[in-house]
Amino acid sequence: MDDFTKKLAGASEWLRGEYAGIRTGQASPGILDAVKVESYGSKMPVNQVASIGIEDARTLRVSPWDSGNVAAIERAIIDADLGVGVVTDSSGLRVTFPELTGERRDTLLKLAKQKLEEARVRVRGARDEKMKSIEVKAKTKEVGEDEARRLKDGTQKQVDETNKSLDALYAQKEKEINN
Repeated sequence: MDDFTKKLAGASEWLRGEYAGIRTGQASPGILDAVKVESYGSKMPVNQVASIGIEDARTLRVSPWDSGNVAAIERAIIDADLGVGVVTDSSGLRVTFPELTGERRDTLLKLAKQKLEEARVRVRGARDEKMKSIEVKAKTKEVGEDEARRLKDGTQKQVDETNKSLDALYAQKEKEINN
């Protein structure tokens, strides 16, 4: 895979990661990925000290492997300030996601659109670099005019495909926020 293709894939992966961090009203185990728990003398991600499952549409079940970690996990989730409720019971913790208000949905949609635009800027930057390198090769006669045109068309085709996939990610996130 050449550098240009890696940059395009990187923009898609970056957007996917950013969208995973945008919390909607639905339960998603991915939201706890960034939460670190003080356990056995070191900070560890929650998913390394407990199993995380979806109980219902707005509730996650966190089941610690060592019941002595329940309080530490609860404290870590509360300290992470994710806007979720945490309840401890006999078998672990329940993390509940509140319903989204209309205002919060609008804010999340604007944020998602902003992240989409940032990803597009990354793609445009990569395309511009690639086009300039093709032009330099054409001027120095490393490639002929026909080959340069073919390379530019191929580059634009890759950019268009990447933009379609970015738009699909946005549409998916928009649907998730509005449900």
